[in-house]
Amino acid sequence: MSTLFADLKVVDAASFLAGPCAATILSDYGADVIKVEPLGGDRHRSIAAGHPSEYSWQLTDRNRRGIALDITVQAGHDVLMTMLRQADVFVVNFSRGQLKRHNLEWETLKAVNPRLIFAQISGYGMQGDEADRRAFDLTGWFARTGILDMMRDKEVPPTLPAGGVGDHATAMTLFAGIMMALYRRDRTGEGSMVSTSLAATGTWANGLNLQGVMAGVDGAARRDKEGWSNPIQNVYATRDERYLLISVQNIRRDWPKLTRVLEQPQWLDDERLQPIQPLFHNRFYAREQIAAAMRKLDASVLCKRLDDVGIVYSLVARNAEVINDPQLIANQVIVPSNSGMPDVERTFATPISLSTETQKVPQRAPRLGEHTFEVLKGFGLAEDALEALETQGVIKRPSIE
Repeated sequence: MSTLFADLKVVDAASFLAGPCAATILSDYGADVIKVEPLGGDRHRSIAAGHPSEYSWQLTDRNRRGIALDITVQAGHDVLMTMLRQADVFVVNFSRGQLKRHNLEWETLKAVNPRLIFAQISGYGMQGDEADRRAFDLTGWFARTGILDMMRDKEVPPTLPAGGVGDHATAMTLFAGIMMALYRRDRTGEGSMVSTSLAATGTWANGLNLQGVMAGVDGAARRDKEGWSNPIQNVYATRDERYLLISVQNIRRDWPKLTRVLEQPQWLDDERLQPIQPLFHNRFYAREQIAAAMRKLDASVLCKRLDDVGIVYSLVARNAEVINDPQLIANQVIVPSNSGMPDVERTFATPISLSTETQKVPQRAPRLGEHTFEVLKGFGLAEDALEALETQGVIKRPSIE
């Protein structure tokens, strides 16, 4: 088990996915992460509503201890400050207005603990008129940043994207920021506030396309007018109702290979399909021809032939296939879980591998308030003080089962 971050104490008061995922990366490499939830619990616990499993909670909030604490009352805020005086990292996803209401602005926290790393995620950033606008990754990461504008064809509305994708990307960004702040602290002895937003990370992720717009090359606008323009970097259906994405970059080299794969030698003599200018001038005709040829062959045949000639491609994997992908298992992307839950026997490792470190085996995420007394005693609160806080409804621990 990794001890890389064993000397770090992390207080995770963020909800849902992005902030807690950043804390999970730290916990996977040995940090002591303490989840702080309101007395009613993080609403992320109910994200799998309608399903018998709390699978998302187990993925996102594993490998940490959990307490239930009402930070909206003074006594609860005082408890949080006691924790933050001794913490290394504090993770939240509060907006500018929420930080002010909860008296958790950076100037306040810096006075409490000058070495603290305050890591904060928002929807749209801490400045401007929309600093308090609520967001999820579907809205702030995919929709607001133009990513969805690139994920559709002419006259076709965007498809609702997969949930959690933008959150996980944003988590990795916040983790990187935490590492930068810790590095700076090692050099200066001073803590920092590090922040990012769903909009910032989504805009960065879409940077290739947005930089093109700045240079006068608006791929989305051109697509709206003409449709997708690249017939040899596209998704095609196969005879057995699978989808295959081909990505040909060296056109002069690989176009003849593709004609062999698709059993269409006559394309080499077709003036409309000669690389490079004719092929793209007649791109819609080319796309129709490739689509028709793909439809005549099963995916397994196409994959074997594309492998043989060295054309870059991927079968569009079904989710049920991904979780049993032998390549992912061989590289410990998919790993066993020690959750003790029959529907969470496997999970996904943090996607960073160090030659000198082994990630912690994923443990069950905490029940609401499971470690409240244990954790707070570790921060110096006495048993009678904790019992008084429990009586006042400031903290909560699980009922005895």
